[in-house]
Amino acid sequence: MWFKNAIFYRFSQPFSYTPEALEEKLTEKAFIPCGSQELSRFGWVSPAGDLSDMLVHAGNGFMLIAGQKEEKIIPSAVIRQQLDARVKVIEDEQARKVYKKEKDQLKDEIVLDLLPRAFSKYQKTWALIAPAQNLLIVDASSHKRAEDLLSHLRSLLGSLPVVLPDVNQSPSAVMSTWLEHPQERYTGLEPLDECELRDSTVETGVIRCKGQDLGSDEIRQHLEADKRVVKLALEWQESINFILQDDLCIKRIKLSDQLKEKLDQESPDEAFAQFDAEFVQMSLELTRLIPALTEAFGGEAQRP
Repeated sequence: MWFKNAIFYRFSQPFSYTPEALEEKLTEKAFIPCGSQELSRFGWVSPAGDLSDMLVHAGNGFMLIAGQKEEKIIPSAVIRQQLDARVKVIEDEQARKVYKKEKDQLKDEIVLDLLPRAFSKYQKTWALIAPAQNLLIVDASSHKRAEDLLSHLRSLLGSLPVVLPDVNQSPSAVMSTWLEHPQERYTGLEPLDECELRDSTVETGVIRCKGQDLGSDEIRQHLEADKRVVKLALEWQESINFILQDDLCIKRIKLSDQLKEKLDQESPDEAFAQFDAEFVQMSLELTRLIPALTEAFGGEAQRP
């Protein structure tokens, strides 16, 4: 159980729910599949999948939850084809033109007709709550997906006082400095072989490097030409590798070979115990990494 991505938020007020109280609240909106006439539905599911029925997985002071969204898939081409056919019948039989308002009504009728036979797409999103560290971390590749989950959680709990991190120094400028001046790198964060550079004067000026020596003269020349790092592959204390973006989103999280070997040696035989062990290890790593990242960029900015 390892997140692939991490968008993290800071609680502006302490998170007061116990695992038991949060479980009770999530149960009120447990996931139920779409009805025959519903386009989409969201609800809470077990973060451990088939290994547990609990909607909150707790351990070592951390809580893991998961929301699931179901969306009915009706191809737009199918809707358009049926709409064109109905419009043609009306125009031929009644010798009149069908205008937009009537077309929209026909389109709605077609969607309702197709819904019972539509396929469903499911999307599950996990979130880690670390009350002691005042952190909430969402496994999402976009802010939109993370905010969607937080919106449902906020609606359920009545409030959810979280804010995105705001740091004192520009992540793009600091990451650029790490490549230009290796001696100024933050201890524990080691650049790997991938980055994205963007020209600060030309919006379309983007250079993507993969499998490259980021300390090479070629990279240095780009930086001297006023290009700035907006994405950088990093290794954290020989434990996890990831891509860090200039908006502090963490993408493509992978275990280092050292940590993977360590976990394989310590892995329990029973599936649920293995899930729990990985959950605790992941929680510890992420809640150590995030404060280090904010410190690397000058610490969190004080909000008014």
